[in-house]
Amino acid sequence: MLALGLSALAAEERPLLSLQPAVARPGDPVLVTVRGLTQAPTGTLGERPLRFYPTREGFQALSGLPVELTPGPVPVKVAVPSLAGATPTELTGTLDVVAAGWPSRTLKVANKFTVKKPEPAVQARMEADKAAFAAAFAQSFVAPVFKENFAWPRQDSITAPYGDLRTYNGKKQSQHYGTDIRGATGTPVYAANAGTVVMSRDAYASGNTVLVHHGAGLYTAYFHLSAMDVKDGERVERGQLLGKVGATGRVTGPHLHWGVKVDDMWVDGETLLKLDFTGEPAPAVTQRDKE
Repeated sequence: MLALGLSALAAEERPLLSLQPAVARPGDPVLVTVRGLTQAPTGTLGERPLRFYPTREGFQALSGLPVELTPGPVPVKVAVPSLAGATPTELTGTLDVVAAGWPSRTLKVANKFTVKKPEPAVQARMEADKAAFAAAFAQSFVAPVFKENFAWPRQDSITAPYGDLRTYNGKKQSQHYGTDIRGATGTPVYAANAGTVVMSRDAYASGNTVLVHHGAGLYTAYFHLSAMDVKDGERVERGQLLGKVGATGRVTGPHLHWGVKVDDMWVDGETLLKLDFTGEPAPAVTQRDKE
């Protein structure tokens, strides 16, 4: 690690930049942490601007990598606010992005879910769902309301990971932007972390759906529920019952589709579970100063 050019600061007070995960795949959430600052920095992950919020030891920003991103190095740049008598400094690092290797599968669903031109009543319902999702995901940016790391919404095997390339009924192709977790109808589904319910709705494709806003531009989604046990505007804690596994909406059988959205992108929930938001030291990335 190269020393920073902040002569006014002792070595132990120099800002440190760290990234989680250290090696990422397209579709991963990325946590950028800057320690040793008292004023909020600005920065970018690739071409995406970062939105920093204060933490106990400095500032963090949560973003993600587009699922269509070409593997390779992704630059991270963080502009440190200038201090009295100090030269403005830029911390830089590189996030290594490797190929995802998405699996592919063929699924059979009811034909009504694959028609190109749905009936007017169905189309109207889908448009209403789209508007409801957009409103739910339009929450103001606030600092995280959670104080713990994220946990699985239920403990069971994964039947389909994030990123699956899917063909429906031999025709319609799409990519899976969530994690499917096995479960029998009626088994419980829990909140992955503290937050506020911003949608509890019976939607055409996702069935009974609960969306939770956690702050930091981060949301978790729980699809295909047989029952919803929370209401819009309700504050929930990590591990609180949200609903029960079901087979509502476009499904091949009962399961929980668990989705994670950050910075307006669906990202891999399994990677989110590995991120440490609690302040434990993460490996620092290579950095240098830039006048």
